[in-house]
Amino acid sequence: MRITCIGGGPAGLYFAVLARLADPANRVTVLERNPPGVTYGWGVVFWDDLLDDLFRYDPVSARRIWEAAYQWDEYEVRAAGKPVTHLGGYGFSLGRHRLLDILAERARELGVEIHYEDEPTSVDALPPADLIVACDGAGSRIRDAASGHFGTQIETGSNRYLWLGTPHVFRTFTFGFERTDAGWIWFHAYPFTSTSSTFIVECTSATWEALNPSVGDLERIFARHLDGQPLDDGGRGWLNFRRVTNERWDAGNVVLMGDAAHTTHFAIGSGTKLAMQDAMALASSLSVSDGLPAALERYEHQRKAAMAPLQRAAYASSAWFERMPDYASLPAKQFSYALSNRRGDYPAWRYLLHMSTQGAVPRTMLRWTLSARRWNRARRRPLVLI
Repeated sequence: MRITCIGGGPAGLYFAVLARLADPANRVTVLERNPPGVTYGWGVVFWDDLLDDLFRYDPVSARRIWEAAYQWDEYEVRAAGKPVTHLGGYGFSLGRHRLLDILAERARELGVEIHYEDEPTSVDALPPADLIVACDGAGSRIRDAASGHFGTQIETGSNRYLWLGTPHVFRTFTFGFERTDAGWIWFHAYPFTSTSSTFIVECTSATWEALNPSVGDLERIFARHLDGQPLDDGGRGWLNFRRVTNERWDAGNVVLMGDAAHTTHFAIGSGTKLAMQDAMALASSLSVSDGLPAALERYEHQRKAAMAPLQRAAYASSAWFERMPDYASLPAKQFSYALSNRRGDYPAWRYLLHMSTQGAVPRTMLRWTLSARRWNRARRRPLVLI
C-alpha cells in the first residue's frame, strides 16, 4: 500500500512507524511543513495508560520514550493568599522536540521517507497514494478544503492563553493563581527536562483585555513562582482555544487523524495521547482485510466511542477555568479540590481522601502507594534491548 501522511507530528510519525511494522511492503511517506527540528510547543505530558499502549504496539520506540521522559509526582496548587495544597497523582513529560526526534529516528529505521519543508495545499498536489492521512493539525488545510464533506465545526473558547517555556524547573506539575487589579490570571506548569519547564498562562478575556500583558508583564506577575527566571513565548502570541470536531473523518482515500480530526482542551493534557492512539487504532483497523472503506469507517467509530468520555471531561475542564473567579473565594483545600474535580466525576470518598492527605505524613504515604502502582505497571512492560 502507498501511504502518505501529511504532517510530521506525533500522529503522522507514529502511524508511519506502525504501518511499516504491520507490512514492510507498505511504502510510507511523511510530509512535514517545518524544517527538521522546528516545532511549536515545549513539553507534552502523558500517563501510564499511553505508555502501556506504546509498549503493546512498538516496544522499541516505547522504551526510548519512557527512558527520555521526565517523571513527576503529585500536583501542587498555589493560589495567592492561600496555603499551598497538593493533589495526588503522577505523570510523565517529554520535550516535544525530543518526542519527534525519537519517532522520526524510529520511522527512518523502518524505511519511512520523511520530507521536510513540504506542505501540499490540496490532495490534488500529492503523488498517487492508496491512503492519505491528514494529520496536519487543528488548522488542517486538507480538511478545510473539504470541510463541508467532513462536517467540520469549530467552537472558540472565551479564555485567552499563551504557551511559554522557562528555564525554571518546577518540582512537579503546578497550578499557580495570581490576582491582579484586572482580575485573576493563572498558569499550568510542569518540568519536561532537568533544565526546562512548560508554562501555560491563562485568563478570562476580560482580564486579558484590561491587562494586555507582555512576556515581561507575566514575568513580574509570576515572579515569586519563577525565582527570577525568564519566560519565552517562542514568538507566538495569545490564543483562544479552538474545539474542532468533524461529523465524518474520511473522504474517499483521505482520513483525518489527531488535531485535524478533533481537539481537546490543554487543561487535561491529552492531545498527544489521543493523536498517538488514533495512529494505533487506524493501524489496527487496516490490518483487517475487508477493504479500505470498511477500515476507515471502523477506525472512526472506534475512536469516537473511545474519546467521548475524554471530550466531555475536556469540555467540563475548560468551562471550569472560564468560571475560575467564581471559585477564588473558597478556602485553600476546597479550592484545590474544586480544581481537581472540575470534570465533575469524582465519588464522594475522593473529597475525604483529598482533605485527609494534605499533611506531610499522609501525603508521603499516598506518594508511596502511587509509586508502588507505577512500579508494578512498569515491570509488566516488555524488556527491550536497544
